[in-house]
Amino acid sequence: MESKQPTATDRVIVAAGQRLTVKVPGTSANLGPGYDSLGLALSIYDTLTVETLTTGELEFELSGEGADTLPRDATHLVVRAIDLALERLGFQHTGLRITADNVNPHGRGLGSSASAVVAAVTAANALVPQEAQRDTQWILQLTSEMEGHPDNVAPAIFGGLALSWQDSEQYSSTRAEVAPAVTPVVAVPDYELSTETARGLLPASVGHHAAAMNSGRAALLIHALTADPGLLLPGTEDYLHQSYRAQAMRPSAELIAALRAAGHAAVVSGAGPTVMILANGSDEAAAAVQFINSFTAANTPDVGWRVMTLAVDVQGARVEVHRR
Repeated sequence: MESKQPTATDRVIVAAGQRLTVKVPGTSANLGPGYDSLGLALSIYDTLTVETLTTGELEFELSGEGADTLPRDATHLVVRAIDLALERLGFQHTGLRITADNVNPHGRGLGSSASAVVAAVTAANALVPQEAQRDTQWILQLTSEMEGHPDNVAPAIFGGLALSWQDSEQYSSTRAEVAPAVTPVVAVPDYELSTETARGLLPASVGHHAAAMNSGRAALLIHALTADPGLLLPGTEDYLHQSYRAQAMRPSAELIAALRAAGHAAVVSGAGPTVMILANGSDEAAAAVQFINSFTAANTPDVGWRVMTLAVDVQGARVEVHRR
């Protein structure tokens, strides 16, 4: 029998005077053939500090990415996620002071919205009494519901390489250790692409041959990421989504094609338009950076690119409770 959610009059007031900080990694989903199922945690972090108040007010300080465009009221994704998580836990607050420092670029395919909901739900869970707190599987379920799929939220929660799946309304994920040599390099363009727009370009169905080819590459990719990075180039070959989305991010698609022709395992990061290279070691990562800089200067001079060599985050979301 389905459990009844607490009403507003049933919910307990969360203790005021608490202060905690959640640090959440950015993520890259799909990784080529792992559409809606594979995700990698990256060493680029958003930080969220939440303090409970008694004033009934919302105070919101926002810096970094999105500071000029995002709201600072109850419509902000972080606030909505905190409120929903507390409601599910049977609690409510009497005011919040929120400080968000965003480093993860927005609308670029690096999981910024997933990082926001993971940070918010993790914070809400840590604000309630210990006996009422839930485990990371509960956080995975709620954040996946909010995002619509687990491929970005799972690595943000658990770190490393996340392999995720869905059975009806149940979301699940398991974590795999990435080989130490794997070095992510991202090229972030100065234009955005919404996930909704990118998904809208996909066909309703694909042929059996393409599906079979893609499943083989996805299996190879997991082996390449965890055991044999020398197979990253063939392992990142995709047959499901990247070619259909190319028209919406032509500079990124052209860069990916050139990188792959030069032997680099380049893919669209998430829904794009960021390009990610899964390099086999620091030497290849440096070569990829040099290639990107040369190619973009010659071929996409009107697009600004931010190129970063990152690491695979192995911790996922972490909470620091500030004692008074």
